[in-house]
Amino acid sequence: MSSPEKSRSDSPIIEGGIIPGSAGEAAYFLDAPQPSTIPVLIAVPHAGRTYPAAVFERMRNPGTAAVRLEDRYADQLARRVADATGAALLVAQAPRAMIDLNRDPGDVDWEMFSRGRPDPLGSFEPGRRSRSGLGLIPRRLPGLGELWKRRLEQSDLDDRIALIHEPYHTCLANQLQCLRERWGAALLLDLHSMPPLPKQGGNWPAEFVLGDRFGATCSGALVASSFSYFSEMRRAIAHNRPYAGGYVLERHARPDSHIHAFQLEIDRTSYLDPAQSEPGAGFAAIVHLLTGLVRRLAGEVAELGRSARPEDGGWAIAAE
Repeated sequence: MSSPEKSRSDSPIIEGGIIPGSAGEAAYFLDAPQPSTIPVLIAVPHAGRTYPAAVFERMRNPGTAAVRLEDRYADQLARRVADATGAALLVAQAPRAMIDLNRDPGDVDWEMFSRGRPDPLGSFEPGRRSRSGLGLIPRRLPGLGELWKRRLEQSDLDDRIALIHEPYHTCLANQLQCLRERWGAALLLDLHSMPPLPKQGGNWPAEFVLGDRFGATCSGALVASSFSYFSEMRRAIAHNRPYAGGYVLERHARPDSHIHAFQLEIDRTSYLDPAQSEPGAGFAAIVHLLTGLVRRLAGEVAELGRSARPEDGGWAIAAE
């Protein structure tokens, strides 16, 4: 993957973490205009395309499996929406094949490792995601089966957690805190893509799925406004099913502390070509749609922040 595009402001793009096995490639980049112009952070954890040669060498079907694991070009959608709105942008450059940033660090399938489960862990019950094959390090995909030719070493996992997973989440937490301190409230839009959903009876399937952990991670007013917006745009959207959001929301959302978050899944066929490998004819329309959503929510989050800080009207630092 090429280096991040030029920052939108005088503030430099911040790169962090390291992709093990690469030539020092950063695990993520943050483009956050300073001072921030809106209280929204768009994060893209699954679109990384910087693959060390050793990762491809270990994969059984690298050309197919890598693309299927990615939220293909969701980062390019986010880049254009951030440019248009002024939102902060956090993009993982490390691929999901190496480590899934939307999984708990403990959600590990130890059968993938040559020495099995480390003794200090004691009794171990694999998490739901790792049992399905999509734990912290993905193991298998439907239709492809096992992804790896041989088992991993414990050091592979340790390095990926220390150099990719923790730096990414530390950066995400710090940026949300900065936005909340400036605006009184902050919103994380965790952007993903999904394969087309099946029809439900005679109804067309949803093109988008908004996940808020069944109301636990975001203001109901912001969720309702999002659904109203998609309805106005005549786009079908579902709520929490089949995707309610994962570890990112669980770790970072704190609505009681005015940090709101939701996950947005987008049908890949809406913005990719028929082969689902490159941006397609619908790409610009999805950018336009998401831009309108972010602009609407930015104003509403700012109002929430003002309500949270009545002593200064919520605008003292926002007016700099």
